[in-house]
Amino acid sequence: MAEVLLNQEQIKEIIPHRAPFLLIDEVLEMEVGKRVVARKYIKADDFWFKGHFPEKPVTPGVLMVEMLAQAGAVCILSQPEFKGKIALFAGIDKAKFRRQVVPGDVLDLEVEIIAQRGPVGVGKAIASVDGKRAVTCEIKFAVEQ
Repeated sequence: MAEVLLNQEQIKEIIPHRAPFLLIDEVLEMEVGKRVVARKYIKADDFWFKGHFPEKPVTPGVLMVEMLAQAGAVCILSQPEFKGKIALFAGIDKAKFRRQVVPGDVLDLEVEIIAQRGPVGVGKAIASVDGKRAVTCEIKFAVEQ
């Protein structure tokens, strides 16, 4: 079991997301401004399962991309120059959805910042369950000035 670096309360000190849209539970590893590994425990009572889909609950791919973006935001907004700011989506490229994520899964979220110029950058993002990729993409961000 990995050691928790940041719990949800500590995450809320860095990013502005709140329930029901705070979609990461903990941060396990972080090199500020460079790389982060976070985790989301997928539970049967997560809000999206009421309608996606009631008889066959599947986590929407777009929400998994959002989970990756929130993990990346923790990494970026942990830099002193961005403290108290908001990171916004600037684009999503090369998104691939490789497997279904269902209640009971533990979704590991890894984002590596591969380019950053001032408040704008790109992260290479991978969401996986038990080491098997569920989502891969590149997420572009812009920190609100």
